[in-house]
Amino acid sequence: MWDARITRAIVCLGLMALLTLLVPACGGKSGETGGAGETGAPAAASIKLSYSIFFPPTHLQCITADEWAKEIEKRTGGRVTITLYPGGSLTKAPDVYEGVMNGVSDLGMSCFAYTRGRFPLLEGLDLPLGYPDGSTATRIANEMIQKYQPQELADTHLLYVHAHGPGILATKKPVNKLEDVAGMKIRATGLSSKVVESLGGAPVGMSQPETYEALQKGVAEATLCPVETLKGWKQGEVIDYVVDTSCIGYTTAMFVTMNLDKWNALPPDIQQIFNEVSQEWIAKHGAAWDQADAEGREFVAGLGKQTIALDEAEQARWREKVVPILDEYVASMTAKNLPGDTFLADLQEKLAAPAGQ
Repeated sequence: MWDARITRAIVCLGLMALLTLLVPACGGKSGETGGAGETGAPAAASIKLSYSIFFPPTHLQCITADEWAKEIEKRTGGRVTITLYPGGSLTKAPDVYEGVMNGVSDLGMSCFAYTRGRFPLLEGLDLPLGYPDGSTATRIANEMIQKYQPQELADTHLLYVHAHGPGILATKKPVNKLEDVAGMKIRATGLSSKVVESLGGAPVGMSQPETYEALQKGVAEATLCPVETLKGWKQGEVIDYVVDTSCIGYTTAMFVTMNLDKWNALPPDIQQIFNEVSQEWIAKHGAAWDQADAEGREFVAGLGKQTIALDEAEQARWREKVVPILDEYVASMTAKNLPGDTFLADLQEKLAAPAGQ
């Protein structure tokens, strides 16, 4: 009798021990979701991307781009990490787009205008149409690209664009009338070089990183630029006058684009996150341009530089001088079978519309 009880106890203890070993093998704790160890599937691989930016790291647009990259990382739960290479450290400003296209970098930010003729239809964005501020220029540039879907961008995946506030003339000598511009060596790129020519100046082509030294050494006597560059690129230190030429304010549209193969290789959910964050950052970049313009004005005022306002009659003269540029753009696009006439008309209509429409 005693032996039977002992035997039964031993059997029960053995069964309990066996159950203890078997239960963990059947699944995890209650409430846990499947992981690599439970499903047998490997964890999602980390996606590491390089981002070439021509702005220096201290520039507000580079800071805004870095915030964009961090937001991508946050929303993907760390599945995507983006390393910035600012100041042209990976590809120089004129080479950024080709660098993205050829895989030198995965992402890139630079100006369409730095490769003149490469983006013919989009040159219309930079025309001297009297842009009031960076937010407006940025919003309109994105709307136009969304509407026209230009084929000239088909070799990369464009995420969004942004554009600075109205270009003004910063000089080493006073300019009160058109005659004061005659023969002046003025830094300009893309279509802004045609603005300089139409005003009687001599355009000198170079990127923003080269401009400070050119002004300092007299290679250029002035620069046609948004006022923010006078602080963002420290150019206010090497000019003496700021001429308010916003009556013919042009902008410079800047791309944020991605290598096409790298984009196509992204999982659909990550592509969606890129699109969502990029849409949100359009307004952020526009606001950053407006903030930078305000800081630029404060910066040059603090340096004691003089701001010159053109009177109404003089503004009318400057507007008349740039009309042939608009006509030439339309004729050039027609010759290329591109819709330059409707593109320009749409731009002018958007600029004429009340704010917010």
